[in-house]
Amino acid sequence: MRWWDIDPVLELERELFPEDAWSRGMFWSELAHSRGPDATRRYVVAEHGDRIVGYAGLASSGDQADVQTIAVARDHWGTGLGARLLTDLLKAATAFECSEVLLECRVDNTRAQKLYERFGFEVIGVRRGYYQPGNVDALVMRLTDPSTSVQGTDING
Repeated sequence: MRWWDIDPVLELERELFPEDAWSRGMFWSELAHSRGPDATRRYVVAEHGDRIVGYAGLASSGDQADVQTIAVARDHWGTGLGARLLTDLLKAATAFECSEVLLECRVDNTRAQKLYERFGFEVIGVRRGYYQPGNVDALVMRLTDPSTSVQGTDING
C-alpha cells in the first residue's frame, strides 16, 4: 500500500466497516512506519483491473505481530483473496522475526473466524464491547510460529 492507495482503500473501508471505519490519518500513520530499514508495518493492497478489492496490514513489535486490518470487497468474497492477504501478512511477520501473531475479530464475523482458524489461529480471550458503536465483543486470537502456518499461496497468485 502506498499513499496514493489511501483514498480508494478508504472508500472500501467505509463500505465494509461503516460504523468503525479507519480515518485517512490512521492509514497515513501506519504507512509512515512501513518503509525503510526500521519498518515495523506491512500494508498491502489487492487490485482487480484498476480497482482495489482488498487490503491488509500488520504491525510488529519485538517478537509479536498484530493483524491491524484485513478486508476484501464483497464481490470478491469466497475467491481466496482473504487467504492470500493473510498469507502475505504472515510472511511479513516471519520476516520481522515474530514468534506469534495476534488479532481481534468480531464475534459475529464467522467468515473471518473460519479463515483465521484454517491458518491455525486459536481463540485466547474475549474483549467485551471492543467494537464501537454497537458494543460488539471481539475474540482475541493467536497464532504461534507464523512461519509454519503460511499455506504457500502468493499475494500475486
